[in-house]
Amino acid sequence: MPDWLITGCSELLTLRGAVPRRGRTLGELGIIRDGALLVRDDRIVAVGRRRRIERLPEARRASKLDLGGRVALPGFVDSHTHLVFPASRVDEYEQRVSGKTYAQIARAGGGIRATVNAVRRALPKTLSERASTHLREFAAHGTTTIEAKSGYGLDWTSELKILCALQQLNQDQPLDIVETFLGAHIVPPEYRGRPDRFVELLVRGWIPAVATAGLAEFCDVFCDPGAFTVPQARRILKAGRACGLMPRIHAEQFRRTGAAQLAIEVEAASADHLEKVNGSDIRALALSNVTCTLLPGCSFHLGSPHYAPARELIDCGAIVALATDFNPGTSPTVSMPMILSLACAQMRMTPAEAIAAATINPAYSLRQHGRVGSLEAGKYADLAAFDVTDYREIPYYFGVNLCSLTMKRGLIVHSEKP
Repeated sequence: MPDWLITGCSELLTLRGAVPRRGRTLGELGIIRDGALLVRDDRIVAVGRRRRIERLPEARRASKLDLGGRVALPGFVDSHTHLVFPASRVDEYEQRVSGKTYAQIARAGGGIRATVNAVRRALPKTLSERASTHLREFAAHGTTTIEAKSGYGLDWTSELKILCALQQLNQDQPLDIVETFLGAHIVPPEYRGRPDRFVELLVRGWIPAVATAGLAEFCDVFCDPGAFTVPQARRILKAGRACGLMPRIHAEQFRRTGAAQLAIEVEAASADHLEKVNGSDIRALALSNVTCTLLPGCSFHLGSPHYAPARELIDCGAIVALATDFNPGTSPTVSMPMILSLACAQMRMTPAEAIAAATINPAYSLRQHGRVGSLEAGKYADLAAFDVTDYREIPYYFGVNLCSLTMKRGLIVHSEKP
């Protein structure tokens, strides 16, 4: 792996500063014009103006990488994905376009259950190969770290199949994958009408086994009508924490249930979705250390006019992050630039706020902020370069991938030749 002297940055967005970002500080990008970086092995050793970095003794021995006036920023950190699944659900997409609701499709056996059935039938090799393809697509859009959940197996054999696939992908692929156990995605068909029995199985069997085997860092639960109640979610997340798995929670997506308040109670790393939070929830979240991970791709793909109240959360001082929610049913996108566009156009975030919410704050929610999420000496050399001269053009050109280069730990994992 060569050492790199990276120059030619019209704007170098370092994101250096306080972690996590709240309120006004969310829009502080630490921009260096005509910036440069010096990389040794997989780490950044110096960041600053080009003239200063080029004078460093190590710069003379490094390989030169001129970005040609592009904008460079930390690689995106996508802190909510469902990476491993065998096929799309395009038939459901067509049904929704024709007027059926997500709930109607789920009641007819579609939705998450359809993917569960497909995962149970799929060979591990099939799941890994498809996920590998998606990881390359993530890299091509500037993402260098992702969180990935289980939850499409819902029996022990299939959940284990997903978690083992994630661990193998983490070894074989250049992107970093942070694993989350989502055994509590929905109640599996075998336990229909007996959800508390399934919760007991999770608490006493699956969660301790996942933690003991080191198969995940986080424990997640989908707390919404049709999934798990607040008391059930509390049991699951407390059991996870007792085993060393930090809580995350799908909260307030379709209806307000009290899941956001539960996230605060159990000191969750992240409360995700939040489309249905109220003013009391927003104020409470703003006083907590829970990251509010917003998923505008889901609202967009479902054709919903209801997006999470990003502006209110930011103005109250909450920790706000953005993620794709990449999954086959409600948000089949790997594009963080598209998520930035939706955040700006539909949730009234500024371009600067959206970029910080896609880099340093999600890194904080994954407890990876000491290594990724900003361009600072000592951190991994994870960066993305975009074929623009003004960072605001990244969300401005919606639906267009302008990422020309992605570097992960000093290794170029995506490059578009000029």
